[in-house]
Amino acid sequence: MIYNKDIRTIETDRLLMRLFKQSDSKNVSIMCNNYNVYKSTLGLPYPYPIECAIAWINSHEENYSSDKSYTFAITLKEDGKLLGCIGVSYHKNNRNGEIGYWISEEYWGNGYATEATKAIIEFAFKEKSYHKVYARHFASNPASGRVMEKCGMKLEGIQIDQIYKNNLYEDIVNYGIVNYNY
Repeated sequence: MIYNKDIRTIETDRLLMRLFKQSDSKNVSIMCNNYNVYKSTLGLPYPYPIECAIAWINSHEENYSSDKSYTFAITLKEDGKLLGCIGVSYHKNNRNGEIGYWISEEYWGNGYATEATKAIIEFAFKEKSYHKVYARHFASNPASGRVMEKCGMKLEGIQIDQIYKNNLYEDIVNYGIVNYNY
């Protein structure tokens, strides 16, 4: 992982994670209007009009500058193609934060979420001095749990019927990793 503080990018073998630009709004709206992406995420509205993408992207600069959260577009290093999003919140008092991510369905199964998650964990630990990062997923989305496990996160527990979404109660599976190695 290579973090460039000046231009706020994170580089991995295949990915360049950068701040979102307003020119990404249309692609974000298209990607987030996929029902399979929506049903696997905690906070995305559905449908997801372009106005939501514009407002969401507009919030990133202030959140980044105030150390509230760091949100990155996940792009292919070779051609700049937008694949999805990853971010981590920051709770200063506890020196921890929650990771969240989504990948456009057409790019599922290529290891991009795992590669981006490993990089954001390293960013949080090395660059921002977090003590811990954590993530959670719907029990109905075990692929997200496999991403967390591949990144060294440990299962911390399951919250039964925690979220009501799409007329169903969903269990939430919680993972975390403590900064012992950085």
